[in-house]
Amino acid sequence: MTADAGANRQIRLARRPVGEVRAEDWAHVSEAVPVPGDGEFLGRTRYLSLDPAMRGWLDDRPSYLPPVGLGDVMRAGSVVEVVASNHPKFQVGDHVVGAFGVQEYALSDGKGALTVDPALAPLSTYLGALGMPGMTAYFGLLEVGALKEGETVVVSGAAGAVGSMVGQIAKVKGCRVVGIAGGPEKCALLTEELGFDAAIDYRAEDVREALRTHTPDRIDVYFDNVGGPILDAALTRLATHARVVVCGAISQYNNEEDTVQGPANYLSLLVRRARMEGFVVFDYARRYPEATAEIAGWIGDGRIRVKEQVVEGTVDDFPETFQMLFRGENTGKLVLRLG
Repeated sequence: MTADAGANRQIRLARRPVGEVRAEDWAHVSEAVPVPGDGEFLGRTRYLSLDPAMRGWLDDRPSYLPPVGLGDVMRAGSVVEVVASNHPKFQVGDHVVGAFGVQEYALSDGKGALTVDPALAPLSTYLGALGMPGMTAYFGLLEVGALKEGETVVVSGAAGAVGSMVGQIAKVKGCRVVGIAGGPEKCALLTEELGFDAAIDYRAEDVREALRTHTPDRIDVYFDNVGGPILDAALTRLATHARVVVCGAISQYNNEEDTVQGPANYLSLLVRRARMEGFVVFDYARRYPEATAEIAGWIGDGRIRVKEQVVEGTVDDFPETFQMLFRGENTGKLVLRLG
């Protein structure tokens, strides 16, 4: 399916999902392509970012960002190519990353937008390793997790966009790394390609028993992307003064009732004098250039490998592609490239 000539295809939130997001929750809309006014530019979307956190933005509840409004264009990070501009800082042909939404064309005043160079890295990488997932892994592990050389790190959702970066950064910092992922292919990726010391297949193994095997010195930093029973299992293996980094809880996002399964083994925090801390990566926005430069250096010298899954399609393919995140079908950063 391709967009009509002169039309701006958009995906808007039609209703708030209950449990799993369904096709009926989205509205496929076509509008006229906007014209930039003074101090604005128009970008054509080239790459759309798909992230588990987007599910939380659909619920009408307090969070670190306001929910997407009913009838609004779905919020999403993307890379656009400037096709018309009345903005002094953005020229036609520039590639720009920002939160432009799930639409074929985006009008912007430049706030929160950053020009990127496709000669330095593929455009999709600015949504992954050099984008929000990379920033999340970097600051979550090194700042919130207060990682020290020689420690043992366990990360859940380890084959995803954030988890795969967390494990690799921990290896760069001289740590032992155990990843938890679903399926033999993802586990093989972690150990054979990304350098993890061990991988646990939560679909085929008893996670609690496997953690006993692979963390003989217990867990110093647990980076949690999934919540639920896997979080509970990790809490039983904490070392003294361990840090639990709460990044996400994808196992809980599609709960049909307004409830989240909390940790049953939270008293391990008391016994081990450990701490559990959540964070929002936007709090570190002023330090993004620092993290970007360091991650780019690690990619350049081969110590970090970029893992991306780029799906070719159109704006109208967003709803189905989004569901890949919750079916465990993606490896690394999931991106929709608009052809």
